Amino acid sequence: MSTRRLTTAQALVDFLAVQYTERDGIRRRLIGATWGIFGHGNVAGVGQALLEAGAAMPYLQGRNEQAMVHAAVGYARQSGRLSAHAVTTSIGPGATNLVTGAALATINHLPVLLLPGDTFATRPAEPVLQQLEVPSQGDISVNDCLRPVSRYFDRINRPEALIPAALRAVRVLTDPAETGAVTLALPQDVQAEAYDWPAEFFAERVWHVRRPAPDPDELDRAVRAVRAARRPLVVAGGGVRHSAAEEALATFAAATGIPVATTQAGKGSLRHDHPADVGGIGHTGTATADALARTADLVIGAGTRYTDFTTASATLFANPDVRFLNLSITGFDAHKLGALPLVADARAGLEALTTALAGGDGHRADTAYESEYTGAKARWEQRVDAAYATPDPDARPTQAQVLGLLDELVTDDDILINAAGSLPGDLHKLWRTRSPRQYHVEYGYSCMGYEIPAAIGVQLAAPGTPVWALVGDGTYLMNPTEIVTAVQENLPVKLVVLQNHGYASIGGLSESVGGERFGTAYRHRSADGGFTGPPLPVDLAANAASLGMRVLRTRTVRDLREALAEARAADRPTCVYVETETADTVSGPPPAQAWWDVPVAETATRPSAARAREEYERHVTDRRSHL
Repeated sequence: MSTRRLTTAQALVDFLAVQYTERDGIRRRLIGATWGIFGHGNVAGVGQALLEAGAAMPYLQGRNEQAMVHAAVGYARQSGRLSAHAVTTSIGPGATNLVTGAALATINHLPVLLLPGDTFATRPAEPVLQQLEVPSQGDISVNDCLRPVSRYFDRINRPEALIPAALRAVRVLTDPAETGAVTLALPQDVQAEAYDWPAEFFAERVWHVRRPAPDPDELDRAVRAVRAARRPLVVAGGGVRHSAAEEALATFAAATGIPVATTQAGKGSLRHDHPADVGGIGHTGTATADALARTADLVIGAGTRYTDFTTASATLFANPDVRFLNLSITGFDAHKLGALPLVADARAGLEALTTALAGGDGHRADTAYESEYTGAKARWEQRVDAAYATPDPDARPTQAQVLGLLDELVTDDDILINAAGSLPGDLHKLWRTRSPRQYHVEYGYSCMGYEIPAAIGVQLAAPGTPVWALVGDGTYLMNPTEIVTAVQENLPVKLVVLQNHGYASIGGLSESVGGERFGTAYRHRSADGGFTGPPLPVDLAANAASLGMRVLRTRTVRDLREALAEARAADRPTCVYVETETADTVSGPPPAQAWWDVPVAETATRPSAARAREEYERHVTDRRSHL
């Protein structure tokens, strides 16, 4: 048997360099690059292996381990989950910093390979630097924190154990039903240990990303359910986009006349101007979509997990006779809400449904129903126009007006990235998505600090594409470090920083539940001990500039319009800084169109909490179980 003598780390890097995915006849490299910050847990192992690999395994230098995972996730999402990045860290804090990013990847079903260094497998001296000692369990390290947030976890305590572990890891990364964060914990002594590896381990492997078709019996039941429905509604989730099923969904909607509402992950599945697109659904949805959801007698979930924002905390689907038909690649999601399951790839399932419904006399929603939702959609667009309108070019813009100015500027090519704060709600309600990849809002984990590193990952996956990271001041302060990486790699990401002096989104939520915006403003302490003094003298624009970014400061609508155009044309990382208007007198986006369950204190002495509890008890009676 032919062998190669390599260290474990060298073998892993060489193995990863020859793994490929294939779907629909298109082949892609699975691991496009490896991010890394080096320390004693990986510098002489994976670090040395990357040095030897050179161009065979591109290396990307990060500044924060969590941010490196976010960048890898952004790359994987933009790549349609067909290509991913690896992330290597040292032991200790480098490894535990991966946990948040791993949770985000797994919740969103996006592949990322994590390679944290670990303590010695041979235990020559303990404790080593940064080692967590557990007196009752000698085989525990901080890397075990990654077990619950990983779709696959293994610790490579012997070189030969890498062979089955690496193959299992890649299987999970490329499985559309299982993918997420995959962790191979690498003890630092094992990384540097040599072994005679079988040459077959380094042969090119192509992993077919399958498109399972629906079971014929399930498809038959699904067709009968659709034909029987009088007010059907599709809820399109991230699974539609992950399976590149947008065209199949558009064909289904055009053939049947069934309206399509979208979750945060599914927005963009249809263009905003498709006749059947009724916008976002749920707590941050449109009035059009939510009104249809309340009266729907059949909800066709396509690739959605039905989070509480989508279901308005189990209060949205109010028709007493409502039934659910769930098309999902996982049986877990397909059976939610007591649904008829249609377990299949989203594209394969939609194509099968369209074909089956076309048989016989065909099937189409009632024309009166179509007229109802298209008219409601037109009325909602008028509300969007009102929120975007900028009657005074010399005024300070609102957040909605910032989106309106971007709406004037972008084309089908632009990509908008966001994750947390009040922006996801405004974007879900207002943004007019022009292409399948344009709307990139991470709302499975809604992680502050995702946007800037994710923009880097997206830019790496889509060179030459205008990529916008939209952040509030709270999110910016969470994780601005990868600005340095964007500058180092000369990636022309466009960062829009909206300064509103605090956690504005949570401030609004706090006020609605009787919390009186406690702890949400970025202000000096006042004499009574609260945070009601002057705004903090924090200059985020200066901070971005200090990290190497070109910064365009704006004060008015007129300034902002010019700065956004200049940023879009820029060939280097550019930040547009704007302080937004938050006064109640200024027209903003429409309020929430559906409830969200955030429990309110049952006993309280403050009147605001008592009033909020009364309102909460009115809403909670609408909650129901779908069995």
